[in-house]
Amino acid sequence: MNAQEGIPVVMCFGGTDATGGAGIQADIEAIASMGCHAAPVITAVTVQDTENVKGYSAIDPTLVIEQARAVLEDMSVAVIKIGMLGSVENVEAVHTILSDYPDIPVVLDPIILAGGGGTLSDDDVVDALVNLLFPNTTLLTPNSHEARMLAPEADSLEACAQELLEAGCEYVLITGAHERTTDVVNTLYGNRRQLETYSWERLPAHYHGSGCTLAAAAAGLLAQGLDPLSAVREAQQYTWDALNHGHRLGMGQHLPNRFFWAQSSEEDEET
Repeated sequence: MNAQEGIPVVMCFGGTDATGGAGIQADIEAIASMGCHAAPVITAVTVQDTENVKGYSAIDPTLVIEQARAVLEDMSVAVIKIGMLGSVENVEAVHTILSDYPDIPVVLDPIILAGGGGTLSDDDVVDALVNLLFPNTTLLTPNSHEARMLAPEADSLEACAQELLEAGCEYVLITGAHERTTDVVNTLYGNRRQLETYSWERLPAHYHGSGCTLAAAAAGLLAQGLDPLSAVREAQQYTWDALNHGHRLGMGQHLPNRFFWAQSSEEDEET
């Protein structure tokens, strides 16, 4: 990166979300909030509202590769963030890109289910993620439901994490919003062991796009040069604040307010 440019570039693979709550739109806002530039590569077009996903269409894998190569040959990409891919062919396409750029850290949010419960990845896509992308993944960020689906033979979340580490992921952050706990407990694993446990006040609402926000924020912080443990902690704090400042713009889940920090600054200046 030229010194005069100054802004780290994060390439994000993901699907569109017309509500603006999740997907590429969430990535762009969270990455911008970390002081980085988002380079979005569209992998799918979804039909969803704030209640649930209603359908999607995966982009042609050749076009996915062409989008990514055009940017990678033009910009110095600091981190790659991966969200919804939509098809086995698109997993294979992203694997091709990662194989050609093995030195770029990868944050992977293994999106299997939408916030409302709709399916965004079938079993073949899940298998392809595990076999093709996990060996190139720096940080994997599944929620507890996704962790169990990714490691179905495991008998505990810790066992799930160990299987995911063995599959090639360097770090695994399992989020616990779906668990029946008083607070939300997230756990980071790496080096074949549990590294950190984080406890966050459980907010009363349900949110659309929280996982995308967390993974994208972590990618942005890694791009800024933070070590993985610091990036994971700060990304969680940012995500919790975005949810705490969230709003219900539709008839379903609340949407994170990823620019809460800008509004707070404006309010402070006015007072």
